[in-house]
Amino acid sequence: MLLEYITYFLAAFIATIGFGILYNVPTRTIFASSIAGAAGWVIYYYLSFELKLDYFVGAGVAAFTVANCSQWFARYYRMPVIVFAIPGIIPLVPGGSAYNMMRAFIEGNSNLAFMFATETFLVSGAIALGLSVNSGLLQVLSSKTLNRRGKRYLP
Repeated sequence: MLLEYITYFLAAFIATIGFGILYNVPTRTIFASSIAGAAGWVIYYYLSFELKLDYFVGAGVAAFTVANCSQWFARYYRMPVIVFAIPGIIPLVPGGSAYNMMRAFIEGNSNLAFMFATETFLVSGAIALGLSVNSGLLQVLSSKTLNRRGKRYLP
């Protein structure tokens, strides 16, 4: 069981490194963005496949985790959050279900295609929701602590 999680972590870590290189992420941040992506994938796998929760819940919590890790890494490296978030969410993107949706449409199986389309759009929406909720929470919580010190938060 532990070996399975380590394998998934390493696979997502390597995939995130590849996309970080593809998107020209600064070299010193590739390791950190890969940790965020791998952590998000392991959480997604655990929630969706081990606990048998809906894919929407797994993807939303995983995206929230990736965004949270990205916020921390952005503060540590003093770089924009997007440098860490974009490569980090790549392992969560529902490419397999989008492929299966298009294949079912081409084969003429509309019911199966709509099932895969629903899954694809729900997971994509969950990713967007997880990133947005984290960003909103951080802005609300940061502006309260920054206002106490007499500074203003500008996103």
